[in-house]
Amino acid sequence: MKKVILFLFVIIFAACGEDEKPVIIDSSLPNGVLTVQRTGTFVDQNASGSAGRASIGPDTQGTTFLAFNNEFRTKLSTGTVTVWLSTSDTFTASPGTGSPNLLLVGPVRNAGENFFRIPTGVDVGKYTHVILWCGAVSVPFGNARLQ
Repeated sequence: MKKVILFLFVIIFAACGEDEKPVIIDSSLPNGVLTVQRTGTFVDQNASGSAGRASIGPDTQGTTFLAFNNEFRTKLSTGTVTVWLSTSDTFTASPGTGSPNLLLVGPVRNAGENFFRIPTGVDVGKYTHVILWCGAVSVPFGNARLQ
């Protein structure tokens, strides 16, 4: 009986060891190095103070990202600045056709380095510009031509 209790005691405590801390993968950040395929410098529009560089390319696992460098800035006080990929330097929404010349990338959350994951299957080669659009006042805050 003592051997059975000792055996159970060993099994219970051996099974209850601390697990290693789980590794949390943030899918909004590139894995490894981002291979820049095209890049562009932001041109300020409507006195928004937009500046910095945008780059696009895949990470080491083949996921495409749009990245803004540490010098990126724009007026964020409106809270509605969104990033779009576009086939021109002009934001031209066309709700009737689904805006085929625009791709919503996401909202700008802060100045400095930003990463935006591009959905799988999107042909980023057709987009020539990154547009910063302020929805609150319906004006562009800047654009960068990707070359």
